[in-house]
Amino acid sequence: MKLLVTLKRTPQRDARIRVSDDGTSLELENVKAEVNPFDELAVEEALRIREAQGQSLDDFEIVVVTVGSDRSAQQLISALAMGADRAIRVDPGSDEADDALDALQIAKALRGIVERESPDAVLSGKLAVDDEAGQVPAMLAGLLGWPQANQASKIELADDASRAQVTCEVDAGLEDLELPLPAVITADLRLNEPRYASLPGIMKAKKKPQDVIPLGDLGDVGEAKALVSSYRALPPKEAGVRVDSVDALVDALTERKLI
Repeated sequence: MKLLVTLKRTPQRDARIRVSDDGTSLELENVKAEVNPFDELAVEEALRIREAQGQSLDDFEIVVVTVGSDRSAQQLISALAMGADRAIRVDPGSDEADDALDALQIAKALRGIVERESPDAVLSGKLAVDDEAGQVPAMLAGLLGWPQANQASKIELADDASRAQVTCEVDAGLEDLELPLPAVITADLRLNEPRYASLPGIMKAKKKPQDVIPLGDLGDVGEAKALVSSYRALPPKEAGVRVDSVDALVDALTERKLI
């Protein structure tokens, strides 16, 4: 069995992001990056599925893939250190070309990787914490013509790995789906708790296969159809107000039309 897990390089979740003075970019020069937290959940779930299936490393392969310049290499190493077997980086050619890719172009590039690798399933995070768009997995499923389950909080495979039972987080609560494989499944926050990479895992990660495939080798991904024209910071929060009594609190909330 083979599982393909998609990754994205994102700023550390507690980083303070500033908008440039002209509003055309974000100041990320001194901001550390990490594996998108939801993609990390997908890596952990792939490892747990292998452990639950009880298959040996020779019979079960976990491949992690990202679309990005060489600055994304460290995030692939992090996933390999957790226990993934092999990594693929689709190289757009430069940091600038990487930043210019939109969701559909990335989904088309991932489709090319799926067609090469023929995995039994693709696991992804439900969204990336930098743009919170959540478009790529759905676009990838559409391009492949595969079924999809989004915001999974539980994944169980049939004994013959032909189907997956997925519990999805929805607005009304939980939804149980049964999908034929191959399928695209996205991870939600309650799916699992990712493991820390062990020191031996970190040492082994640098020796595991890491393929670099030029974006152009995967076919024409077309022109970008979405462009970020500008950024703006959130307005500063107003200072809080201290009140002396419950009546004053009620009056203040009423005045602000909060009750």
